[in-house]
Amino acid sequence: MAIAKTKCAKASSVAAGLSGGSWEATPLELAPEDSPTLLTCLTAGGWLCYGFAVMYAIIETDGKQFRVSEGDTIRCDAIDREIGAEIAFERVVLASAGKGKVSVGAPHVTGAKVTGTVIRQAKDKKILVFKYKPKKRVRKLVGHRQRFAEVKITKIDLP
Repeated sequence: MAIAKTKCAKASSVAAGLSGGSWEATPLELAPEDSPTLLTCLTAGGWLCYGFAVMYAIIETDGKQFRVSEGDTIRCDAIDREIGAEIAFERVVLASAGKGKVSVGAPHVTGAKVTGTVIRQAKDKKILVFKYKPKKRVRKLVGHRQRFAEVKITKIDLP
């Protein structure tokens, strides 16, 4: 897929540290196979701005929230599944189809589901917990390694 290149005056002024500028984009070159949802701004400062229409979701697992899209890999707490097993996350807090349509759950989006595959189960680096009470000769050193699972997101189902 070829990338549509445009010159964006607003992005140029922001990159240069100036205020103002316009929001119009002047096309430099445009091929017929370019996607209308893909926009690349080539600024004077040499910065590239990409605008994609990406489907994403915010899921909740183990008390933490992750923003995921298809193909992403997340590291969450240990999951009681084998490597290569499918896992479904039904607690979707927010979902977007990518074209400006966003569904916000109250508390969760009904009918939305994110599917992933367990890639790896491992332990994180060891951390040392040192407890010390001055003038009491109390010193305690304990090590801890947190277990985690890496999950590759394969599919996002939206209602």
